[in-house]
Amino acid sequence: MLRRKALAAAVALVAAAGTVVGVNTADAATYPNPGVVTGSINVHDPGIVKKPDGTYLIAHTGNNITLKTSTDRTAFRDAGVAFPSGASWTTSYTGGSANLWAPDISYRNGKYFMYYAASTFGSNHSAIFLATSSTGASGSWSNQGLVIESVTSDNFNAIDPNLYVDPSGRWWLSFGSFWSGIKQVQLNTSTGKRLDSTIRSIAGRGGGAIEAPFLFRHGSYYYLYVSFDLCCRGASSTYRIMVGRSTSVTGPFVDKNGTAMTSGGGSEILAGHGSIHGPGGQSVFTDSDADVLVYHYYADNGAARLGINLIGYDSSGWPYVY
Repeated sequence: MLRRKALAAAVALVAAAGTVVGVNTADAATYPNPGVVTGSINVHDPGIVKKPDGTYLIAHTGNNITLKTSTDRTAFRDAGVAFPSGASWTTSYTGGSANLWAPDISYRNGKYFMYYAASTFGSNHSAIFLATSSTGASGSWSNQGLVIESVTSDNFNAIDPNLYVDPSGRWWLSFGSFWSGIKQVQLNTSTGKRLDSTIRSIAGRGGGAIEAPFLFRHGSYYYLYVSFDLCCRGASSTYRIMVGRSTSVTGPFVDKNGTAMTSGGGSEILAGHGSIHGPGGQSVFTDSDADVLVYHYYADNGAARLGINLIGYDSSGWPYVY
């Protein structure tokens, strides 16, 4: 995906990875390896949806958004790109590149919704767009236009979108990277666009390395998953997956120690270990066997790979990966 950072601030923040005050970290030796996946597994920032027919569709960062499918959540195959004719409406944000980032994909009301980002590395001149499709297939996606943008004078970065529909039927879009952190806006349920001008802050690290929010409900809690530290450096990447929770969809989200995620809090549930480097860019969904964590990581040779693990919950309701 090649995420766009305020690099100088990030390097200073994570020079000693895992030592940020207020952040819970676990023993990386206890983390499981990704589950077995085969076939076309070179991905970055995977978004995933289980289709009504029981098959799986992944959309991920790539030229014109890359698609993959699977019948069993193990063997994946290429399925083309979302926009085979290009996405000309995004190029003023990408500098002319076809590379589009971090798609979030879901199926609602008989239609597929995909929010995705357009930007350049290190810049917050960025935009989140919406596309819809009746099938999810390559070439079937229709541009629904701009949802939110950020410009260089803004204190946020409009990338890494995630749609969450709460039990009351309200739509929320979480997004963000670096700058002042993770933001949230409410969407109009009819259009999928912004409902009002309110922008909420739901997580941050004082301008440092946080991105890729994903909001997910389990039991009585809303869990906010994010990626800390640095991606896009191959086997040198320090990405790790963190989580906090709240009883409200808009927060405040806190970690296991009670530290607010707006103050740098977050409990680590997966980090690099052995030949698994920089896991992050995560999505979560409920399948027939368990809640499932889908993410990318880097192999020893620097290639980005698909990671899939199951999620369990401890006696206090905190998620862990297995």
